Amino acid sequence: MGKLDAFVITFSNPSGVFYAGTVLEGCVTVVLKDSMEMRGIRLTFEGGSHVSWTETRETGTGDNKSTEHVTYSASEKYFDQEVLLHGIWPSQGRSTTKLPEGVHTFPFQFHLPPGLPSSFEAGEGNIRYLIKCKIDKPWKHDHKTKRPFTIIGILDLNSDLTNSQRVQGIKEKRLCCLCCKSGPISVSFHLDQKGFVPGEVIRPMAEISNGSSRKMNKSFVELKMITTLYAEGSTHVTNKTVARLTRPSIEGHSEDVWSGEEIVIPPLPPSFLLGCKIIDVKYIVQLSVDPAGPAIDLKIPLDVVIGTIPLMSVVQQRPPMAPVGFDGVSSWPTVPSPDSGIAQYPPNMPPPSYNESITGRVSIKDTDDEYTHGDLSFAPSYTYYNWGRTPSAMPEPMGKQ
Repeated sequence: MGKLDAFVITFSNPSGVFYAGTVLEGCVTVVLKDSMEMRGIRLTFEGGSHVSWTETRETGTGDNKSTEHVTYSASEKYFDQEVLLHGIWPSQGRSTTKLPEGVHTFPFQFHLPPGLPSSFEAGEGNIRYLIKCKIDKPWKHDHKTKRPFTIIGILDLNSDLTNSQRVQGIKEKRLCCLCCKSGPISVSFHLDQKGFVPGEVIRPMAEISNGSSRKMNKSFVELKMITTLYAEGSTHVTNKTVARLTRPSIEGHSEDVWSGEEIVIPPLPPSFLLGCKIIDVKYIVQLSVDPAGPAIDLKIPLDVVIGTIPLMSVVQQRPPMAPVGFDGVSSWPTVPSPDSGIAQYPPNMPPPSYNESITGRVSIKDTDDEYTHGDLSFAPSYTYYNWGRTPSAMPEPMGKQ
């Protein structure tokens, strides 16, 4: 690193989590082992979304038949602002100044625009927020560092009455062919409410009647995240199971009941990603019954909403506990003030904690990051309410879905 001993961006809020419409505060620290000549130090605040995927399709017929790969992409920019922390702008010339040996701290503030979509990371799309800093050295490689941070867009479950209402589905399926007789598989499936927050429990309730003579290998309930990307008039849909419960086999002409099993919702982005036009996220809780032998599973999907502010009815019945480390005094992510017009947390309720997304970390390294300092892997952190339960882990893939 030569003269540069440290070059880091830190936030006043150590979690690196912020709400749209609030003020992001922090500082850039430069530690030099010897004086360094530079034109200046510049800081950039960036926020935007990007999607890109490739589809394979066949064109032509006969001898003229060929395969082509078509890539679709789209981007949105939410903000891009640069500020000068030290020295001069490039447009002001090439003159330099010397920053002496020692520790140098440059504080910053940035007012985040309201209505920003929540951070999101997936293989083919992201909503990403970054602070980048550059030590501008006109005759040498610039020193760079960057720090991602999480934006949480508020989704108040109390804003839609249907989120507190029961959701249900009923389905029947016959397995036999015309040459034999067998009764149907009948399933009734429901959830007591539609809206949930991470940390809350989903209790699937179901009655399964196996009127056939065939054994059912298992029944299972999955929380699925369905992501839709939009670009150039096309869409790309991915389906990820983020939690799963399984019950054992059901013999022919017998019944089974789901009545006490629990899915504890892990840290996940809120539904819809409001504010983004090119990425949409929805969730379903799906019950599947898996027949033995060659047959398609019976499936009942129920739409659910994952929010960031819980239903008042849930909080009144059993308030969540304060997160570990919260003392009401130290820096903690806060929602915008009441006069902002944005929904607030219910009164007297402790704030959530902020936990890394269950979907894991991704690389945020770009092609021009050869000389960039900092941690170049990142996972957004989302709201997580402490009702004293451990979040469900990402399930292992199943052979038959």
